[in-house]
Amino acid sequence: MKVKAILVAGGHGNRLFPFTKYTQKTLLPLFERPVIDYALGTIRRSGIKDITIISNQFIGQIAKHVGTGLEDEKIHYVLEETPSGVAAALELARPHNEDCRLLIYFSDNITTVELAETVEQYISSESNPGCVLLAREEKNPQAFGVAVMSDAGKVIDIVEKPTNPPSNLAIGGIYLFDERFWGFFDEGVAEMAEDFSISDVTRRYVKDGSATLLTVGEETWVDCGTAESLLQASIMARDGKLNPSPHRE
Repeated sequence: MKVKAILVAGGHGNRLFPFTKYTQKTLLPLFERPVIDYALGTIRRSGIKDITIISNQFIGQIAKHVGTGLEDEKIHYVLEETPSGVAAALELARPHNEDCRLLIYFSDNITTVELAETVEQYISSESNPGCVLLAREEKNPQAFGVAVMSDAGKVIDIVEKPTNPPSNLAIGGIYLFDERFWGFFDEGVAEMAEDFSISDVTRRYVKDGSATLLTVGEETWVDCGTAESLLQASIMARDGKLNPSPHRE
């Protein structure tokens, strides 16, 4: 089954204001390249050729930078006219991404984790492969979805931005989902309405017993949504720890 990617690059970028008054946050620099190049590098090295990019009024700037994509690549640009939350953004991408398996990538997240092997498993698996969640040990996980772990070390629930985190495992904004995604998505939207988050989908996979937690090290996933974390990621990029290349070595 085909695996496609949705790169969510919307929102106001309030934490990076005033820079985001003039450009989309994924076009801010990580050392010598914009943030989006690192996200696209991860997607492209995984072998995915069909990518939908969702963004706001600056989508023209992104399209000018990314263009029509690489050879044999299909890029869809989707305008989010008004930031209305995750559910509305994903719904805009839906026409290009049904009847397939999905990599959903929230553009703030930069990682050195290579996903080619996992994507290949999703392509070749005849039965539903479930979902894969990237996680990192985080000192202050309150700003993230946080994994609830069993005594046996298995993820049994995900709590969104908890005041008292049940663990220090923060779930990153990079997910692989099987073809049940849109069904679980519709259920989550119907139940949560305006309070919907991506955790309302991942929690369904967890309760179904088909969620896999991929725990990465501190330096292999960074959230670039603040000036401080953008600086941290820029230093990592300068030191060669982050890779914007679309090609596997």
